[in-house]
Amino acid sequence: MVERRSEPERRARALMGVVAASALAYPLVVCAVELVFAQLLTVDVVAVVGWLALALVCSVAFVAAVRWGAARRILSPWLLLGIAPPALYELWLTWPLLTA
Repeated sequence: MVERRSEPERRARALMGVVAASALAYPLVVCAVELVFAQLLTVDVVAVVGWLALALVCSVAFVAAVRWGAARRILSPWLLLGIAPPALYELWLTWPLLTA
């Protein structure tokens, strides 16, 4: 069963999705700045893992909000595949700290 929505309802849902996604932009910037401090200035492995986990949650929530606003399926294997390169890069950066 396909649910039909009127144009104003679709537009309102799209705008709510944009607002929800934009609300997650500031936490993503904070995570990025904190990661720089945790990796380069203080070298705190626990903080790096914590900020990475929070950034991952914010990133997934950002994409989910945009996809919800567009009335698309939220779960996507491409979303998880897109997270792999930054995760591997962060693992490469922290690997010497984890093995020391």
